[in-house]
Amino acid sequence: MSCSQPVNDLKPYFLTLEDLEGPLNWSLFFGNDNPVVLDVGAGRGLFLFNSSEANPDKNHLGMEINYREGRRGATRLLKANRSNARVLGGDARIAFDKYIPDSSISEVHVYFPDPWWKKKHHKHRIFTDVFVKQITTALKNGGELHFWTDVEEYFDRVKNLMDHTSQFTRRETPEEHSPEHEMDYRTSFERKKRKEGWIIHRGLWELRK
Repeated sequence: MSCSQPVNDLKPYFLTLEDLEGPLNWSLFFGNDNPVVLDVGAGRGLFLFNSSEANPDKNHLGMEINYREGRRGATRLLKANRSNARVLGGDARIAFDKYIPDSSISEVHVYFPDPWWKKKHHKHRIFTDVFVKQITTALKNGGELHFWTDVEEYFDRVKNLMDHTSQFTRRETPEEHSPEHEMDYRTSFERKKRKEGWIIHRGLWELRK
């Protein structure tokens, strides 16, 4: 199945915000009451694919503003009949405001977001005070935020934001994993950067309300 096929051909693996009414009911959306994992900026969906396979007892929802990339990830999920994973096309910030129920998420994963290199463009970065508040509202007590980037300055900014958010406690930095094969990475971007010799900065925070 080609990623250029109509969006409807990929339902329910690829949906857009316009397809849904919020806030979502996870039991109806996934057909079970398992914990929900969000992948913000899912890209081509490698994390969704690997994690949904490794954790069949968890539901996974990827958010991707680039519909073409989102459909690529959804196609992979469809082919694998991965019923515990979906891709949602649209702006994650809108999704958090209107579609994600409060205190309903177990994990939020944000991997290699666009750094918007120029200082005047930093306002476009996903990680802002507002986004941290959205995550805080969406996560359950004990929920986790995972953040990775190859940009040290961006990581330091996010670390500062999270460390000064009183509800979060920083946990031990996740160790770098030695991949066993080409698909054994969190994202395809991680694979590219590590092969180029870049340092990956990793952070993990736990919410205590």
